[in-house]
Amino acid sequence: MSQNEPMTPRGYDELLREFKYLKDVEKPRVNVEKQRAAELGDRSENAEYHAAKEKLRHIDKRLFYLNSMIEKAQIIDPSILDHSRVHFGATATVIDSANDEEFTYTICGTLESEPEIGLISVHSPLARAMLGKSEGDEFSVILPSGKKYFEVGIISFIDIFLLKKHIRQESDFRFH
Repeated sequence: MSQNEPMTPRGYDELLREFKYLKDVEKPRVNVEKQRAAELGDRSENAEYHAAKEKLRHIDKRLFYLNSMIEKAQIIDPSILDHSRVHFGATATVIDSANDEEFTYTICGTLESEPEIGLISVHSPLARAMLGKSEGDEFSVILPSGKKYFEVGIISFIDIFLLKKHIRQESDFRFH
């Protein structure tokens, strides 16, 4: 059985927006590019034709991936959940037990994640270790740097899309 892909309602809407744009706008545009290039003659040495074919392959791969994410989507609205425990959509401060350094992480869906700013995928080892924990709970996780020990600090809710640095636009969906 395939794994569910938790995502926020807006994350799901963004996923559908990209899928629809690629299917209805970008793929037809590149198909026209390919047809124009084919009309130029010999396809064996036609760089424009081969470039358009390659773009179409990339578009089809992305559409296949997005479609699989749509099929597995489990839409969760974290704003209505109880924030006494760490769950999907929760923002939690964690304290490194070795040096008391604090980090803040928000658990989100794969396509919503931006690990460099603390938006971590629900499937990541750190997120999995945090799930279900309450403020004051201690936990350990094996990271690439070794086993680390943390304590959960404050748990809150902050809309993921208020935290994101990069919200994809239609220009980001294009294959150049």
